[in-house]
Amino acid sequence: MTWKLTGDRPIYLQLMEQIQVEIVAGRYPPGSRLPSVRELAAQAAVNPNTMQKALAELESSGLVYSQRTSGRMITEDRAMIEELKLRLAREQAGEFLEKMENLGFGREETLGLIRQVIEKEEANG
Repeated sequence: MTWKLTGDRPIYLQLMEQIQVEIVAGRYPPGSRLPSVRELAAQAAVNPNTMQKALAELESSGLVYSQRTSGRMITEDRAMIEELKLRLAREQAGEFLEKMENLGFGREETLGLIRQVIEKEEANG
């Protein structure tokens, strides 16, 4: 995983969000084991305590759970993962629409532009 961290928000929140994306994208499938806190912290180049805080928050949400002998696991609740996936997608879509409005595009113009891009990609496919 490539970690992209910025200084504009708390690091642990950014770590949480990136792990959530990895889960909903299927890179960490339901029931699979997450790497250890130290492994993840080393990959992200952050303090293990910061990674621990991010994982504890994910655990409190139910997305991740601890097994004494196996470490942290991804929930097997596929409905929870799908709900998170839809929530994240809605947030992204809302941000995209806001950016398009800031550029002066209306909703119909934005939809037309999206259709053009899809058609172009399908033609080049």
